[in-house]
Amino acid sequence: MTVLQMLKPHAGLRVLITGGASGIGLVIARAFIDAGARVHVCDASPEAIDELTKAEASAECNAITSTLADVSDKEAVERVFVDVERELGGLDVLVNNAGIAGPTGGIDELDANEWEQTVDVNLNAQFYFARRAVPLLRDAHDGGTIIALSSVAGRLGYAFRTPYAATKWAVVGMTKSLAIELGPSNIRVNAIQPGIVKGPRIERVIAARAQQLNLSYEEMEKQYLAKISLRRMTTPEEVAATALFLCSPAGSGISGQAISVCGNVEVL
Repeated sequence: MTVLQMLKPHAGLRVLITGGASGIGLVIARAFIDAGARVHVCDASPEAIDELTKAEASAECNAITSTLADVSDKEAVERVFVDVERELGGLDVLVNNAGIAGPTGGIDELDANEWEQTVDVNLNAQFYFARRAVPLLRDAHDGGTIIALSSVAGRLGYAFRTPYAATKWAVVGMTKSLAIELGPSNIRVNAIQPGIVKGPRIERVIAARAQQLNLSYEEMEKQYLAKISLRRMTTPEEVAATALFLCSPAGSGISGQAISVCGNVEVL
């Protein structure tokens, strides 16, 4: 196998992506499909699942299968894995992508219920999925892979976004611990830390932060970009490409790492 050939994942990988019916998750799902993988996604949005189902039905074949599920609901997670075993017959890759932005505000202003919801979706759900996926990943022919979506906020402090940052730091701790635990089973575990990614989600985050600081959206966006060495946002495709690399033979020696795909965000 040449170095160039090593950069492409093996065809036929069985991939589960949480929060995979829209946003970064869907871009990752499409990238795996383009690489010849079989993909199952779950998502909490009925609208996103419906749109995905319609798109797949209009294609030549239904390449992506899906389950409507709240990732923070343990019973829903069990249903996802029933569907995964039926649709894929096993698992080679888990992409723990689902997450929410959480509330914006000073620590003394935050609602406890919003804190708990952020922890439930961003952290607890990653545990629920990893716990159920590992027995399947141990049977993966070429070794299993877990990719956890953290954030650049998982390596930097993030004022007024404490719940989000706290969960994303915790994801890195979980990643490094699981890499040690699962390495002898030939399961690699890594985290991707996207930066400021183009799309509706960051637009909502910037708008909320602008309101918090009594600034215009344009001024707030300018401040965000000024903190990035490359002075531009990251694209979802750049994040997806990193996920593919980590699942390719070229990435077979990488485990226990938190890889920032952010243009070098210097501070948040």
